[in-house]
Amino acid sequence: MSRVAEGVSPLELADYQKAVRLVLRHPLITSGYPDRTALATVRRWAEQLRTDLMEVLGYRLVTTADTARLQRAQDGLDTTRPALTRAGRPFDRRRYAYLVLTLAALGRHGAQVALGELADAVAADAVRIDGLGLDTARKPDRDAFVDAVTWLTERGALTLADGSATAWAGDPERAEALYDIDREILLAVHHPTRVLQHLTSVTALLDSGSALGMSAGRAAQRRDQARRARRLVLENPVAYYADADSELLGQLRAPALAEDLERLTGLTVERRAEGVALIDTSGQLSDVRFPGGGTVAQAALLLAARISAAVQRSGRHALDLLPAPTAAERVAARARRIDAALPSRGMIAGLAQPDEELGSAYEASGDQGEAPGETRYPFVTDSWLRGRLREITAEYGAGFAADLRGDPDRLLGQALDLLAAMSLIVRVDGGALALPLLARYRGVTARVKTRTTAQPPAQTSLFTDDTAEDPTP
Repeated sequence: MSRVAEGVSPLELADYQKAVRLVLRHPLITSGYPDRTALATVRRWAEQLRTDLMEVLGYRLVTTADTARLQRAQDGLDTTRPALTRAGRPFDRRRYAYLVLTLAALGRHGAQVALGELADAVAADAVRIDGLGLDTARKPDRDAFVDAVTWLTERGALTLADGSATAWAGDPERAEALYDIDREILLAVHHPTRVLQHLTSVTALLDSGSALGMSAGRAAQRRDQARRARRLVLENPVAYYADADSELLGQLRAPALAEDLERLTGLTVERRAEGVALIDTSGQLSDVRFPGGGTVAQAALLLAARISAAVQRSGRHALDLLPAPTAAERVAARARRIDAALPSRGMIAGLAQPDEELGSAYEASGDQGEAPGETRYPFVTDSWLRGRLREITAEYGAGFAADLRGDPDRLLGQALDLLAAMSLIVRVDGGALALPLLARYRGVTARVKTRTTAQPPAQTSLFTDDTAEDPTP
């Protein structure tokens, strides 16, 4: 029997699980972020949360009077949870750089700071970084800087006391903004478990077990493997058995994994022949809903249905079957690109370009001649995908955003990125590999409404049990 939430009565278990989902969904909680009730909810259960999150997941919860900060253990380099701009777009490298430099500059200021003064301080640091810079005379630079400042404002690290950041971004000669600085929240925003200057590779950030001071004995290794397996199921749309090493595979198959995660989160663990998934029907845990609203999500869903139908119609052996990179290979590839940008003797070697989205891998093949234990997947070519997207646009394009409808290559790229992030496909040179979870969306039906209606933001679940969605935005 699971020992999770031992101190919680049956009548209060649902409230406790809501607090768990809240802190997992928002690793930084303040008096005003994500809302004014969140901090009180977490503080009520803080002691039990600290015990269970460490025991089950190896996560450390640090609470103060005004913040709750979840320090996650990182097992891989994840590209699916970016910081977002005011318009909901992922941060680019310039915005991330400005965010870090802004945090450093705020540490040198007092209780308040003017936005123009802060921009000058960041610009003085940015000019020393080859290829970066911050020119307040350029509107794109001002917009990127304000996105970084707004990200901190949303979390309460900065509070607007007077003026307008939007007005300053429009005309810094005529407008200004004044901010109060909350140092406790600033500390919670950036609280690394390592001395970053001592790192020689980004992969050093992934050994979270030793970072949290866990011992290295045999019993501790088994415990840490169990935690790693639970994290894999919790943090990903699906944990494929074929993507796990032998020790992790045993933990993924263990009944205790489902018992612990279900009691901790209040969600349901679904087991299939290919792997394990945590089903988020609550819409309160995950940051991306699929299926979801918007042109990219709708095109991705319809494309997923066509790929799945093609695999089913032709049979697995009628399509080329190719191996996908393992989890270790994906980490190594991303690490090489990130490490290429680490400072070397005071110089930046270069800004790493983002690598192709690589998902996890599963689906044993019966092909003759393949290496024992090697997993292979049905392959569809880029030209085939472009053809299917043309069909989708011709049939449903009236409901798509005009800019994406007129740029099919961009729409296809974004749709494939979303499918890869959801572990439905793996993007490879020349096309994509279909993963088992894709079959869940076989037979999707859709129609275009004649009148556009508003829909809520797609921010609920990493993995849902829906099999059909209306693709109208």
